[in-house]
Amino acid sequence: MYRTLIRYGYAPFMLLGVNGAGIALAAVGASEFWLLGLLLLAVGCSFAAERLLPYEDGWSTPPPGDGRRDVAHALVNGGLLLISLAAIPLLATLVTVAGLWPRSWPFAVQVTAAVLVADLGITLVHFASHKIGALWRFHAVHHSVKRFYGLNGLMKHPLHQTLETGAGVAPLLLIGMPVDVASALALAVAVQLLLRHSDADYRVGALQQVLALNEGHRFHHLKWAGIGDVNFGLFTLVGPPARHLLL
Repeated sequence: MYRTLIRYGYAPFMLLGVNGAGIALAAVGASEFWLLGLLLLAVGCSFAAERLLPYEDGWSTPPPGDGRRDVAHALVNGGLLLISLAAIPLLATLVTVAGLWPRSWPFAVQVTAAVLVADLGITLVHFASHKIGALWRFHAVHHSVKRFYGLNGLMKHPLHQTLETGAGVAPLLLIGMPVDVASALALAVAVQLLLRHSDADYRVGALQQVLALNEGHRFHHLKWAGIGDVNFGLFTLVGPPARHLLL
């Protein structure tokens, strides 16, 4: 029973439940401490799902030494994410073109628009990082792991994460993204990284052809037959999606 619940309920809980709670709290101006609480909840659910319903036994159990490394990357890169949130008001005063952010839109629609814009910028840097040697040397840190589980999403060189984040957020800051939208966006990015690299054997049906989740992203991490040059998007399957491998 619990296996079926995880297989078909885990992804909706993370995508709609955790993100939905973040959007609702941000919309009413709740303290930013909720972000940390929801993020910890998402991480806990990710670990539990991977252990109760693994796609590949052993992937979610780090070899000796890897666990400390992965936690260190998660703390550093998660901290950078929180610091970037705190810097948004200052950055907004320096670079914002006043009056362009669609504040009249429903808050959930504003967050969705921010997700799509950020996804494009992050995807372009990700794609370039597989084609340009100087960028690949930093991005290779992410591809150095030999397994596939939730914390792999934060297993990144801090400079490369900064480049990706900058490419995704800079256009949004330029047009005046509010801090509450940025907070909801930051949570959505963290949840997506957990889902995209999860070892949990969950299912999303036809949405696997649209959303950049683990079933499609596994092919991005393959290093044989050139299959790794697919599925660059963070939220969506932008680029060659290797759909023939997903069917």
